[in-house]
Amino acid sequence: MSAICQVLHQEGSWAEVVSHFEYEKARRLGVPGERIIFNGPHKPRPILERALAEGAHMHVDHLDELATIESIARDRGVPAPIALRLNFDTGFTEPWSRFGFNLESGQAHAAIAAVTASPHLRLVGLHSHIGTFILDPRAYAAQVKILCTLMQEIETVDDTRLDYIDIGGGLPSRNTLHGTYLPPEQAVPDLDEYAEAICTAFLDGTAYRLERGAARPRLIFESGRAVIDDAQVLIASVVGRKPLPGGAPAVMLDAGINLLFTAFWYNHQVSLAAPARGEPRETVLYGPLCMNIDVVRASVQLPPLVPGDQLVISPVGAYNNTQWLQFIEYRPAVVMIHPGQQVSVIRRAEDIDSVCEHDLLPARLGNTGAEGTAPPSNPIALRRAS
Repeated sequence: MSAICQVLHQEGSWAEVVSHFEYEKARRLGVPGERIIFNGPHKPRPILERALAEGAHMHVDHLDELATIESIARDRGVPAPIALRLNFDTGFTEPWSRFGFNLESGQAHAAIAAVTASPHLRLVGLHSHIGTFILDPRAYAAQVKILCTLMQEIETVDDTRLDYIDIGGGLPSRNTLHGTYLPPEQAVPDLDEYAEAICTAFLDGTAYRLERGAARPRLIFESGRAVIDDAQVLIASVVGRKPLPGGAPAVMLDAGINLLFTAFWYNHQVSLAAPARGEPRETVLYGPLCMNIDVVRASVQLPPLVPGDQLVISPVGAYNNTQWLQFIEYRPAVVMIHPGQQVSVIRRAEDIDSVCEHDLLPARLGNTGAEGTAPPSNPIALRRAS
């Protein structure tokens, strides 16, 4: 949401975007192009043209995109500074081979050769993102070592200097993944451990630059979930109860996976907003959707609940508001609590008007109402991705 992004930008964070929409949102919030990193596999030519003209940091995902950028730079008569996204095996995480150029297969070296051979392109950085919710700091140390080794190879062969390496994100939050039996305090390493692993590998891997009389490159890192997840809570109300066939209590909430998409992979922490009544029992928490998969928690210890009780679900700040569903239920308002306990609404609750705002009713269908004419038989709706 705009207010949350604005807080981070005011604190000095850049914007990392992965689509036309996200780029335009960052610019609308006042982020200059030179403080935007443009990742992602789908960047249509018009937004590439704009981003290049505005000085954004372009991270190329595939050869077709590279060819498009080269064409734009040729037309502009100005070499385009770019970084290449790479993927490789660190030995500590499952490789994300979908994005970028693979190092082990030779794709990365072929892309580097294509860039350095082109008069319309200039290689200024290397980028990789090794995964998500990474619980072993050694994965980052291995990643940084691989990138620094490749950077030294490029700079030795081509007598050039790269401006930066971007190691992406993937830090965990204080949430609990499905299948993790230890509490977050034990399962998630302290941020200092990640910093130590990353910085030690970076200082070692870039020492050759100092020996050659050059400054170290910039190190870019996405803090992501580790910053935003703990900053948001969801307050849900009990709307109904029923016993399951085995006798365990089940509770229906007014919030489900429509608002809490991450319930598919997190066991979110749940607590009562008011003092408990009675002894805790193993309880199932369902959402309000007419779907069997709408489960907030498959099992959680809670005292007896009654309609109107409120539950606090936290942390829920990473990816829920960007992935929540306009499905069956209206989405609620979001508020920001400022220092001094002041409260601002930063997203209004939906209503029928806001949900239907973009709908168009063809004249031939009309507003049939109770006595209107029926629509034509076998209507077909087509959707386009872009």
